Amino acid sequence: MPHTPTGPDSTVFPEIAGYRLTRIVGHGGMATVYLGTQLSLGRDVAIKVMLPEALADEVSRRRFENEARTIARLEHPNIVGIHEVGRTDAGLPWYAMPYLPHGHLGKRDLTGDHARVREVLRALLSALAYAHARGVIHRDVKAENVLFDEADRPLLADFGIALRRGYGTRVTMVGLAVGSTAYMAPEQARGQQVDFRADLYSVGVLAWEMLTGELPYKGEDALSMALAHTQNPIPRLPPALRHWQRFIDRALAKSMTRRFSDAGEMLQALEQVPLRDGRRAPVITQTIQRIGHGTRRLPPLVWVPLILVLAAGVGVAMNLSGGDAAAPSAAQDAVPAVDGPARTSAPAAGVGQPAAGSDADPLDGIGGPQAAPVSAADRHLADAERLLRAGRLAAPPGDNALEALGEAWRADPEHLRLPALLDRAIDAVATGASPAVVRGDDRTALAQLQAVSRLAADTGRADGDAMRRLRTRLAEAVETRITDAAGKVDRKDALAALTAVDAAGLDAPTAARLRRQAQAIPDLAALAARIPGGARVVREGGTVFAVANAPVSRAQYAEFVAATGHKSASCRARGSMLRAVAPRDWDSPGFDQAPGDPVVCVSWHDAVDYARWRSEREGRSIVMASTAQGAAAPVRSEGPAEWRSDCAAACKERVAAGRSRRDALDSRALDPARGYDDVGFRVVHLP
Repeated sequence: MPHTPTGPDSTVFPEIAGYRLTRIVGHGGMATVYLGTQLSLGRDVAIKVMLPEALADEVSRRRFENEARTIARLEHPNIVGIHEVGRTDAGLPWYAMPYLPHGHLGKRDLTGDHARVREVLRALLSALAYAHARGVIHRDVKAENVLFDEADRPLLADFGIALRRGYGTRVTMVGLAVGSTAYMAPEQARGQQVDFRADLYSVGVLAWEMLTGELPYKGEDALSMALAHTQNPIPRLPPALRHWQRFIDRALAKSMTRRFSDAGEMLQALEQVPLRDGRRAPVITQTIQRIGHGTRRLPPLVWVPLILVLAAGVGVAMNLSGGDAAAPSAAQDAVPAVDGPARTSAPAAGVGQPAAGSDADPLDGIGGPQAAPVSAADRHLADAERLLRAGRLAAPPGDNALEALGEAWRADPEHLRLPALLDRAIDAVATGASPAVVRGDDRTALAQLQAVSRLAADTGRADGDAMRRLRTRLAEAVETRITDAAGKVDRKDALAALTAVDAAGLDAPTAARLRRQAQAIPDLAALAARIPGGARVVREGGTVFAVANAPVSRAQYAEFVAATGHKSASCRARGSMLRAVAPRDWDSPGFDQAPGDPVVCVSWHDAVDYARWRSEREGRSIVMASTAQGAAAPVRSEGPAEWRSDCAAACKERVAAGRSRRDALDSRALDPARGYDDVGFRVVHLP
């Protein structure tokens, strides 16, 4: 099929039902973007049509469409959403999104507006944290993909080459490293497996570009640019921007393990970057507060002069530095080498820098070159940070992050660093406990949720934003697991997921809704136990059912006849012509039977009527067994054979399965309107 031209010079626009395309607004290596109107709503939209060479085969096109539908479910104020996904008349995939005419970040100069730089970075990191939590990696974060809406709000666009974790490494052909090389993480430039830390690297490149007005690495072509990202050392910022260097060094680390662990941690580090104006005052304030923690027991005549002397010393240091508000001390400016051993950066007398393993009295740092005062809360917070990085959230007992934070709060509930670390720990539990709930690791999830709920209650953060985020994620995880359990008709597993609901303290309406969903799943184990003679639960081909262990007995069939007055079909011994001379039926099959023996001499139609009567009486679906279902059911070697619901001979006959006392055939086709003295039946209970 010939493809509609979609190049930048094309004057022929694709035909897309429900839309009118008016002009081309962008063209790239994978797609052409058109301005169009959605006719049903009369609104302007941007329609991205993939190029034929970008998705050359049907498999890649379907994969792209599946990913587009996944991205369409991302609802975040800083993510450009997807309205609709489809194909052109030429079979090319497309999707429609909001049209944002206010340009992209690459057209703006923010070099002198650091407050706006921070706003943009906060928006991008918030969007990526949301997407990463849902398994979506952008893989093409760059200035051209940061657009602005009517309110001048930055939005992250073009998740077109994004991937969900577990769906492979790339959308295009194997070996092709996708994305713009100017912003590309080293592992992505090498065409290797990437995770969300590749997006964080790209945000680091954007931060450098917004601060300096140029890219951190330059190259003559895409290859040389990619090599620069993989080989060149991290560049140094100019003196006026040196207070950003630590943030940049972590963001642009060559090794993924040395970067920020997630978007939340990167956002927290952003908030710690000093402000250009007036940022020295907080240093003095924090120093005075730290000394205050250690001097509360001293008379004012002792500690007040100490504080004044320290404040004067800091002022002298600022004057000696020439008043450059952006120039940190030599100790502060020391940063780890790129992916190598850290350069010496342990200040002997830096404010707030305790000696490793120090248990010194808080006053030891005054009047000499010793480490600055360290409170018990500081030590517990340092432990908490270490344990958070190690992923030891709630275990082992006595050496985990949540307990360390509890100790820090008890030592100093007003510590300035405590709120941020508490929220970070709560977010970490949300990140760890949610997948644990989905995969059924209730022990891990329960331990973390119970511990973090106690800590949040103790510290007054039970109703804070972090706990609300945790409860939202937990509700989604529990619902996912209940949905999976419903597909398997596994009521026990669905009810087990509700332990997370109680541990996380979800609101009453959400908890009640999830409980109803779990309890609505049929209890097949209990059902099997209620079936006379018992039953076995069978899962086959995505269907779950309970097969009765035994065929329907004479006593059970007699109850049906007595209740309905049903007149059963005539019966004969298979192969015999004596039916007219010696008539037989289910009650007199021609041989003695006990009430518990399988009923015989019933036709296939009789068996269907019995199953329908049982369904109406018991309020659940009971049907005749099919061949597939019956194959899973035991057929007694001494007989009888059993009717199945399967057709034979264009449904003029029905199948009798199993070996009877008369012959060794595994199955045979018989007249469904006649009873046979060696054929009975059994039923199947559906959920």
